[in-house]
Amino acid sequence: MIALQHISKWYNIGGKPNFVLKDINLNIQEGEFLSIMGPSGSGKSTLLNIIGMLDLPNEGRYDFFGQSVYDMKEKHRQDLYKKNIGFIFQAYHLIDELNVYENIETPLLYQNVKSSERKAMVGDMLDRFNIVGKKDLFPSQLSGGQQQLVGIARALIAKPRLLLADEPTGNLNSKQGEEIMQLFKQLNEEEGITIIQVTHSEKNAEYGSRKIDLLDGRIQQHIKENISL
Repeated sequence: MIALQHISKWYNIGGKPNFVLKDINLNIQEGEFLSIMGPSGSGKSTLLNIIGMLDLPNEGRYDFFGQSVYDMKEKHRQDLYKKNIGFIFQAYHLIDELNVYENIETPLLYQNVKSSERKAMVGDMLDRFNIVGKKDLFPSQLSGGQQQLVGIARALIAKPRLLLADEPTGNLNSKQGEEIMQLFKQLNEEEGITIIQVTHSEKNAEYGSRKIDLLDGRIQQHIKENISL
């Protein structure tokens, strides 16, 4: 599904490259649940943004379902993202001018889903995350945990083939966090959605079928669990 070859990302500081990622080689199969761990500043979020086509490396190749992402025109790359990828951001990235209902609905507008279908799909998400009573509120009227739940609902509504999650439970209480991780596991095992999460939590990482550790922009180790298919 995903093949990263020799991906490097750096910023020039004082005329010298300061590497955020260095020579990343990583293959991810469809249906995997990958956990990316590492200390702050190790390059985890940058790697996730590159996989999510929100950032570009300075060097390297990225193939998504056999297509070379960096050989595509910008519009084609954006279409590929909108049709296949759901992203849960650590900083929410909700649209301030839209209420909860409209924020969740937004990905469906990009896919030209009919109005009646959108209404039913948004209703299902509001029910699933127990936020029906918040549907007319704006992000500024919500707590951090509520905003995160809206962000998760928005990421899942278009049934993405790939779900990217940057510290998805960071602003949730322990009960909410566990419910979200159980939901991810269910989506992965029952619906076959490929999931890549960045997490500091060993407990959350264990939900994945595979774990990698980043340190100073490099992959340190691959840990492959025994997966019974």
